[in-house]
Amino acid sequence: MAGQSVETGIARIAATASTNAFIAFLFAASAPVAIILSAGSRGGLNEADIASWIFAAFAINGVLTIGMSWAFRQPLAFFWTIPGTVLVGNALLTLSFAEVVGAYILTGLALVVLGLTGWVRWVMDRLPLPIVMGMVAGVFVQFGLDWIRAFETEFLLVTAMTVTFFALSAMPRVQRYLPPMIGVLVVGVAVMLLGAEAQDGLRGFRPDVVFAEPSFYRPRFTVAAAVELVVPLAITVIAAQNAQGIVILRQAGHNPPVNAVTTACGGTSLVTALFGSVSTCLTGPSNAILVSSGQMRWHWLAAALLGGMGILFGIFAPLVTGLLLATPVAFVATLAALALLRTLQGAFQTAFDPRLPLGALVAFLVTLAGLPLLNIGAPFWALVFGLIVSLLLERDRLRG
Repeated sequence: MAGQSVETGIARIAATASTNAFIAFLFAASAPVAIILSAGSRGGLNEADIASWIFAAFAINGVLTIGMSWAFRQPLAFFWTIPGTVLVGNALLTLSFAEVVGAYILTGLALVVLGLTGWVRWVMDRLPLPIVMGMVAGVFVQFGLDWIRAFETEFLLVTAMTVTFFALSAMPRVQRYLPPMIGVLVVGVAVMLLGAEAQDGLRGFRPDVVFAEPSFYRPRFTVAAAVELVVPLAITVIAAQNAQGIVILRQAGHNPPVNAVTTACGGTSLVTALFGSVSTCLTGPSNAILVSSGQMRWHWLAAALLGGMGILFGIFAPLVTGLLLATPVAFVATLAALALLRTLQGAFQTAFDPRLPLGALVAFLVTLAGLPLLNIGAPFWALVFGLIVSLLLERDRLRG
């Protein structure tokens, strides 16, 4: 009996870690990839350039994810800065790709310096948690809205997945053997395969290219590219992306090594840049999914599995992308939203506690609006404006 109990426990840990990793992978391989495709196409990059970008963004960052998660025994999932990708798409309208690659390298060097000196930890440790979580809530609420909107396009699929999630969540004894997100994944795939539309999409899938063929780019360093991209890219990595991931992991009980994370982002960015990929960052949404369920001490295993999936995706990027595009958008949207539901709840609870409610509200609204200023993404400005409001109107509580 004892042996069976141990085996059941190991199987449950493996199943939960695998499911969380797979859902986090589905999120990273869907909408964020579409942003790369859109930014690259808008900037005039050809298919080979974009394929090389995707290879580096997944495969190289996947190796980093496995190494860091294993070394620190914490879930440390790394991908690329999404706001930075949008910045690059705009910059490519006036800069050559070689100049952009040069800016990537300078950004990587800046991140290494900030990480090794410890300056980045000093800044991040002094960011007020309610304001940061207001920004995080503004990012994650979009996933919740996508889930609700998905009922309109795929009512049966989304309803079946949603009912499964709440039914299993209401049965603690059943959760010991069937975690809610595992049930959601199984039911979603079953309903999807029974649907004629999904079957037609899969039958019509014919990949032209299976393996990625990464290119090596020689950088060109110019003042114009450095001024336009280096500081904004560094800001998106540190304040808009790493800040999310670090706060989310802390909320889950982990203690991410801020200096090591920043240094790793910079060092890896120096490598990915040579293959055309935008700067590396600690991802917020993927880490949130990884810590959404299961025992805290095994969260790092889910991150390592995610890293392995990222490596495979980088190698087989054309094939996997085509398969994902053959599934309904509502499937991935519902998986991600349900996995993030508890995290979103925690973000709201922390943001709107009695200490800094107005600053947190401003941070939430600025992030939700999503309007960039000076080519810098909304999450950064959410922190700036939220902090300004609290300094003006909540100064005593800010000091406390």
